[in-house]
Amino acid sequence: MNAKIQFPVVRERFYRRDRRSVPAARGFARTALADWGLAQAERSGDVSLCVSELATNALVHGVPPGRGFPLRLGFDGGVLRAEVHDSGAGEPRVDEEPDDGGRGLMLVSALSDKWGVGERNPGKVVWCEWVVA
Repeated sequence: MNAKIQFPVVRERFYRRDRRSVPAARGFARTALADWGLAQAERSGDVSLCVSELATNALVHGVPPGRGFPLRLGFDGGVLRAEVHDSGAGEPRVDEEPDDGGRGLMLVSALSDKWGVGERNPGKVVWCEWVVA
């Protein structure tokens, strides 16, 4: 019997403030995409890269020592959404002329259909979305 995916579906995982969290988050995203039948989708690589960038930004800018961050992935059958919640202050922005770093949100902006920042107490939620055809 073929199981039919019931939408919406959400996956969430918590990551510690550790450099190994970025590849773990990327792997988590790839597994979710595979489970949702999207692993071979044209933009699945974009999703993995954006999850890496959001996780990296959370670790570098938004997660104080001793804390971590949740990554939430949601799919409603038409839109795939990635969210990283962190407890850091400040509003992320795309740096128009990045130096040695600062390209993460530029990539997220270029590779996703939409992205933004939401409020969280404490901190913020940085998210991006893709329309899945």
